[in-house]
Amino acid sequence: MPPASHSQTLPHQAAFAPGSLLDYARLDATPVATDPFTHIVVENFVPQPGLSAVVADLPDMQRGGSFPTGGLRLGPTGRTLMAELEGSRFRDAVAARFGLDLADAPTMVTLRGQSREKDGRIHTDSTAKQVTVLLYLNPQRESWERREGCLRLLRDGADLENFAVEVPPVNGTLLVFPNGPTTWHGHRQFVGQRYVVQLNYMTNDGKARSELRRHRISAFMKRLTPAA
Repeated sequence: MPPASHSQTLPHQAAFAPGSLLDYARLDATPVATDPFTHIVVENFVPQPGLSAVVADLPDMQRGGSFPTGGLRLGPTGRTLMAELEGSRFRDAVAARFGLDLADAPTMVTLRGQSREKDGRIHTDSTAKQVTVLLYLNPQRESWERREGCLRLLRDGADLENFAVEVPPVNGTLLVFPNGPTTWHGHRQFVGQRYVVQLNYMTNDGKARSELRRHRISAFMKRLTPAA
């Protein structure tokens, strides 16, 4: 079966609550897909002009790895975006689309700004993470057209070419999926600037509490050691 197209053009205008940066109407209107696992891809979830304002407020990250947003120097629009992603309206929208109860789920939010040679290897996320949310904040570039750094949702854990969906990391595209033992994903090697916000709704078990403790410690340490 050929991979599905990531592109989906919806016919309506962006609709926002006062002060919102996110297009919830587009999220509500985009079908939930099931191949190769349950997920949703929403293009332009952060439409212009808000997207440009957010990107201008991101730190100039020169180091690889994930940085807790609490340890980064974000501009005001960047902080507004992170707060909205952790807010109740977005939580409720995600829960409704997937039929989940996320009311008491702790959240963990990180930002990546650089992709390294070792990044993108095939993996599934930790079982402490109920749901993974990825929000891509990059402009169009030739690398994405060559499919470098474009996240692939895979049918197995061994073959990066056995993918059902490929998601270019551009223009405020949102990807959400509930985690499971077969939610394999990865991307072709890309080295360079690649901004992605990762939000996870965590479980309430001991493993999740341990990850959240490490996250808080990491946020504190990375305030002392900037990403730039």
